[in-house]
Amino acid sequence: MSKVILGIESSCDDTSAAVIRDRVLLSNVIASQQVHKDYGGVVPELASRAHEQNIVPVVSRALDLAGISAEDLDAIAFTRGPGLLGSLLVGTSFAKALGLSLGKPIVMVNHLQGHILANFIRQEGKPVDEPSFPYLCLLVSGGNSQIVRVDSPLTFTILGQTIDDAVGEAFDKCAKMLGLGYPGGPVIDRLASQGDPSRFTFAKPHIPGLDYSFSGVKTSLLYFVRDQVAADPDFLQNNKEDLCASFQKTLIDILMDKLVKAARQTGIRQITIGGGVSANSGLRSRLVEEGRRRGWKTWLPEFKFTTDNAAMIAIAGYFHYLEGETAPLDVAPVSRISDF
Repeated sequence: MSKVILGIESSCDDTSAAVIRDRVLLSNVIASQQVHKDYGGVVPELASRAHEQNIVPVVSRALDLAGISAEDLDAIAFTRGPGLLGSLLVGTSFAKALGLSLGKPIVMVNHLQGHILANFIRQEGKPVDEPSFPYLCLLVSGGNSQIVRVDSPLTFTILGQTIDDAVGEAFDKCAKMLGLGYPGGPVIDRLASQGDPSRFTFAKPHIPGLDYSFSGVKTSLLYFVRDQVAADPDFLQNNKEDLCASFQKTLIDILMDKLVKAARQTGIRQITIGGGVSANSGLRSRLVEEGRRRGWKTWLPEFKFTTDNAAMIAIAGYFHYLEGETAPLDVAPVSRISDF
């Protein structure tokens, strides 16, 4: 018997709702918040207020596009964390209220699980091509940089993770240093495509094992730019493409060096990426290139599933629901989650 799941995502500044029937996506609606660009980053209070305004019309639209009513749902999945507490509270409270009014179970989802499982979202008219278990996922976003071994839809082992900053944060801080605005990742990616990645060299960390560190790379860029601008006030304007290309290459080198090491240590040759930074064209190209060279089978999530979206929450919720894992009505959102 088919299962219909509503997914709700509100971990940061995107309000999203999606509906899946079994593993087939019926709708995926996202309302983005533009106000944060004026502040150079997400303002938590403004984000939670926007979620309050958006969540009812977004969920209503998702149900309409899916061609179902709320009564047709089997369960309601929602992001419990990690994320901004005020934003998470809006989604969690809405899921509880809707579940209680309908007499439907609610399912709490770890936001990071959603990113990892995005490759299992199926779409009408598109061939099914998804990894088998076990596989490795390079999970990269503004808040996380991890290498995760996935042995089943609900069995995850963190093999390595950042000990300080996430790679997405490094992209955003780089953009801020160069005066490129927020969010910085897409701007750096675009400018990098026009620059010479071998023009400048930045320091790479030497961290044992499979863990990452990105704070030193940011510091290296900061000092380099400071010294160059002191000698030539027009340095940034005249070299921004090469700076972006060189900095992006450094970050990708760091990510891929540890991923290659993890694949070698585990013997796993099925590799995926997930999270907001997985939309980066340089990283995507490099993963495909490394996969071809090393005999990996690689999967790249569609761009619409790289950013925060409810389709990934719905698919993760679907797997939890099949295992009978539902949440009590007194469940509370959490801003940080230490594991999966």
